[in-house]
Order: sequence, then C-alpha cells, then structure tokens
Amino acid sequence: MREKEKIIIEAGMKLFASKGFSSTSIQEIATESGISKGAFYLHFKSKDELLLAILEYIFETVNSSISIYEQQNLSPRDKFIKQLSSLFGTFLGHKEFIIMLSKEQAIPRNDKIKNLMFNKHYENHLLFREGILSIYGKDVEAYTVDLALILEGLFNAYMRLMFFEQHGIDFDGLTQYLMRRLDSIVKEITFEKPFLTEDKLKKVLKKSQDLFENVDIHQVVQKMKEELSHIENKEALEISLDVLEEEIKKESPRIPVIKGMLFNFKEVGAFKEYTRCIASYYGFED
Repeated sequence: MREKEKIIIEAGMKLFASKGFSSTSIQEIATESGISKGAFYLHFKSKDELLLAILEYIFETVNSSISIYEQQNLSPRDKFIKQLSSLFGTFLGHKEFIIMLSKEQAIPRNDKIKNLMFNKHYENHLLFREGILSIYGKDVEAYTVDLALILEGLFNAYMRLMFFEQHGIDFDGLTQYLMRRLDSIVKEITFEKPFLTEDKLKKVLKKSQDLFENVDIHQVVQKMKEELSHIENKEALEISLDVLEEEIKKESPRIPVIKGMLFNFKEVGAFKEYTRCIASYYGFED
C-alpha cells in the first residue's frame, strides 16, 4: 500500500467513524488527507471503494495481530488465548468505525464488500476451529464446528458489550474465563452426536453466499413494476417505486430512503417477497 493511500484510508476511517458514512463527502476526506478532490480519485473511484479498502486495512491489521504468536514458543492453549485477546483488542481499537457500520448498515453496499465480509468471517471461524483442535485434540475433531460456533457466540456477545464499556477489562483474563467455560462444554459434548458437521456447514455457507451473489437488485425492481401493472389505484405506489429505483441506481444508496419506500409496499401482499429481497440485499430486516 502506498503512503498516500494509507493517509486517505486513515482519514476516511476517522471521518466515517465520527460523522457517518453517508454524511461524509469525498471533499471532506480529501481535505482531511491534505489533497485535492481530484487527487482522491487518482487513488479511489468512489466512497464505496474507499470503504472496501478500509475494511481490507482493518482485516490486515487483525491478521498481523494474531500471526505474531505463530512464531512464539507457546503451548496451543496459551497461543490461542493470546490470539483471542488480540482479536478483542484490535476490533475494539476500531469500535467507533464498526459501530458506524452497524448503525448505517453500510456493509452491504456492493458485492465486493459482502464477499470480503463473508470470507473474513469464515477465516475467523477456521481460526477458532484450529485453535480448539490444537488444544483438545482428535477426540473433539467431529465437534469442532459446534464448539467454534459456541465460542464465537460468547466472543461476539462480550465484544458487543465492550463496545459500550471496556474500561478495566482484562482481555487475557476474559479470554481465559471463556476458555474455562469451553472446557466444561467439551467435557459433556462427546456424549452426544455433533449438531453440525463439516458437510452441513458447507451447504449452509454455500446457500448464504449464493443468496447475495445471485441477486440482481435491478431485476427485482423490474418485477415489481410488472406486478404493479396489475394493481388498481397504484399512483402512490408508482411514485414510491420510481423513488426506490432512482435511489438504487446511485453510487451510494441511502438506506433510510430505501426503507421508507419499501414501507409503502408493506400492506400489499404481492410485493412481500420483493421487499424482503431488497431489504436482505441492503442488510436490514423488512
């Protein structure tokens, strides 16, 4: 990464975290970076492309923070505890930016961003599984999917809590506490069959990936237009659909506008699946 791109990424991250993605202009990012607006476009074609670069930058930081323990002479348990502690610290170091993404639901803006998030989530899942297998051995190999999901759930719950209050939290102490809870689960889990197998997980992941890879949002709008042609007293709905279509065409669609237009179709049963599909595409519940 070139130094100028890093400066723009850090400026964008700072402004997105403080002002929000939608409310931050490219001119403001350029000014914060000490460059002209034209110079910004020499490095990034749009705010969405900058958002993708910021996410890649954060994940690269995450990977660097956990990989340093691979070279150290640590027991499997100590290494995994330090890696999890490092994950807590790195994600919480970007908490304002992550909270902004959650509030604005900026992540689903394009397929590249969604694919990146999907792949990184799976990489983290594999990290948890590998750590669990290294600690507990072959006896739990068939249960690593379940155990990783259980530990991920605990990890994410505590991390969400610390987004709002992390003062005085000992990351190592918390991670050791979570591992002791996992110890108790491991003692009992082998008395029954695994709930999720590797094959089941792959099928679920494939369906999840296909869901957002195969959606053509513009085609969904066209189908809504066709459906609308069969409805009487449709003037208000036509206006809502026109506004929705124009918003979707924008480089950075405004989620509140999309939500508002979809709400106007809420009581019309024929549009239920279309509005649900669009809501899912942009990452919110219909």
